[in-house]
Amino acid sequence: MRQARISRQTAETDITVDIDLDGSGTYDNKTGVGFFDHMLDQLSRHSLIDMTVRAKGDYHIDDHHTVEDVGIALGQALAQALDDKKGIRRYGECHLPMDDAQVRCALDLSGRPFLVWNVTLPTPKIGTFDTELVREFFQALSTHGGITLHVDQLHGFNSHHIAEAAFKAVARALRMAVETDPRKADAIPSTKGAL
Repeated sequence: MRQARISRQTAETDITVDIDLDGSGTYDNKTGVGFFDHMLDQLSRHSLIDMTVRAKGDYHIDDHHTVEDVGIALGQALAQALDDKKGIRRYGECHLPMDDAQVRCALDLSGRPFLVWNVTLPTPKIGTFDTELVREFFQALSTHGGITLHVDQLHGFNSHHIAEAAFKAVARALRMAVETDPRKADAIPSTKGAL
């Protein structure tokens, strides 16, 4: 059962994440940050990872801690659900168009976190959401999920479309990477024998 539950409580946030890697992309995400919920829904739907997120944060300051800490908890949940990573494809990639935007993602569930982020969101806000938090989320996800994650914006001028294309591209790449490889379902996908 490739499932996980992570609970994270700090002085700034209270977060619970439940995931099922072998789901159908059902989601129920309530973080108190509307645009972020919409992005998490996209991440779940397009990765086919069932996801339930509950978060309460110090919104009177801003949304930063909530978004970052959800990324931490979700990364930890992915790492836990993947266990020893036996049988997974490991790598995933996607070129995703959304209207004016096109975003490319390539990732490796290597256990070696590294984020390459070549994305420029032209406005500081999407509604009330700080656009700089998109990168913060993916940095936390990469670090705590042990993911080598490259996200490149090829073009786009609408911040909403660029951000959403990034979430969807990562989702589709993640879907590919966590899938079981039918040709090597019993093996760790590394010559080292461990990831």
